[in-house]
Amino acid sequence: MGIAFGLLKLILKIVVAPVVLLLTLAIWICVGLVYVSGLVLGLLSTVVALLGVAVLVTYSPQNGLILLAIAFLISPFGLPKLAFWLLGKVHDLKYAIQDLVYG
Repeated sequence: MGIAFGLLKLILKIVVAPVVLLLTLAIWICVGLVYVSGLVLGLLSTVVALLGVAVLVTYSPQNGLILLAIAFLISPFGLPKLAFWLLGKVHDLKYAIQDLVYG
């Protein structure tokens, strides 16, 4: 019984190893993409915020507020922060799998 259980545990470790490797590579790639997109979106959000303030003052308060809301969403405090939170959850999943199988 002990030998069969050890063999099944070894097979499970071999099967789960590529999954952990793929999760690790996906996390690294996604972190790089989020950093680069955060930089680009940060610059873009500055332009949209300035445009939103100009529209708010000169043209239409409703459209200006909409532009300011869009600027907030694409700023580093909006969608990139949500992406980092989601990447953290995927990272937690990877470590949970590793602890369950290898730990």
